[in-house]
Amino acid sequence: MTADNPNRSQDCPAGSSQPGCHRREFLGAAAAIPAAMATTQMLGADVPTDKAKPPDATPMPQISLGKHSISRLIVGCHNIDGGSHMSRFMDREMRDYYTPEKAIETLCRCEEVGINAWQGQVRGPLREIYDRHRKTGGKMGLFGLTGRDESIQELAKIDGLIALAHHGEVTDRLFKEGKLDVVHDRLKRIRDAGLLVGVSTHMPDVVDAVESKDWDLDYFQTCVYERHRDEEALEKLLGHVPLPIGEVYLKSDPPRMFKAIRQSKRPCLAFKILAAGRRSDVEQAFRETFAGIKPTDAAIVGIYDRYSDQAGQNAAFVRRFGGPVGVSGTGRIRS
Repeated sequence: MTADNPNRSQDCPAGSSQPGCHRREFLGAAAAIPAAMATTQMLGADVPTDKAKPPDATPMPQISLGKHSISRLIVGCHNIDGGSHMSRFMDREMRDYYTPEKAIETLCRCEEVGINAWQGQVRGPLREIYDRHRKTGGKMGLFGLTGRDESIQELAKIDGLIALAHHGEVTDRLFKEGKLDVVHDRLKRIRDAGLLVGVSTHMPDVVDAVESKDWDLDYFQTCVYERHRDEEALEKLLGHVPLPIGEVYLKSDPPRMFKAIRQSKRPCLAFKILAAGRRSDVEQAFRETFAGIKPTDAAIVGIYDRYSDQAGQNAAFVRRFGGPVGVSGTGRIRS
């Protein structure tokens, strides 16, 4: 992502003092490129400095999930695996930046600022990165996903895995097909494997439906934007169909999901609170999220720290807007 400024180093690290790394210079150059280049968190535009600061001694707000104390900020994974929800170009930029070594460096920075959990994957390159992080001393717990009939007992052997949620895309498809009980059957296998049990969804209606059934469930993962509406649903709701279908983010969506979250008796992990990088008002997004969810809830936020110390910035926002609530302290993931 250096074509917009040939004077900037290719590997401009978080906290760098190089001139091309400063936000104002980047944003000035970014005016000449597509808005999608702004990426998740819009380079921390609400924060007065990009320089990485020493860890804040203020305890990170925590919530309790089972026997675990989880930071109210959980790091997401799609920036690391190149799933930008922006464009194929942005996907490639993220993959080029996040080598395994750089990804582990980011996870270490997350732990340094008080984040003690990662919502990642239980297979593939992300699993390999997580395993390497653990083997080199990382303590971060893993929230995984499953969306098919598979051996949960084998997945439960992953060092550091504490929870599995049924994948949101699959959950929502089965809900629309009237097959939500398929999800219930899969959740039983997760419980039998001794893991925390979750349901991920992008739809407030799914949260309400599952709550009405009173399933054996520990938590929800709740996308605050119902981004995957099909063409028919968009036409009915808006009277027209914005592009791209499947990545439409409506300002009216978060309040609907926040209402479902508040009405749920279970902890909820709110994700995509920045609309996959479409929101530049980062501070306001964090403020609205923690005002809209319960004290027993947390947020999952992806980090793309090529231009700023997003881990430190996000952690500061959560300390400001998300505490002191729940279990305050260093946060312990129990084995």
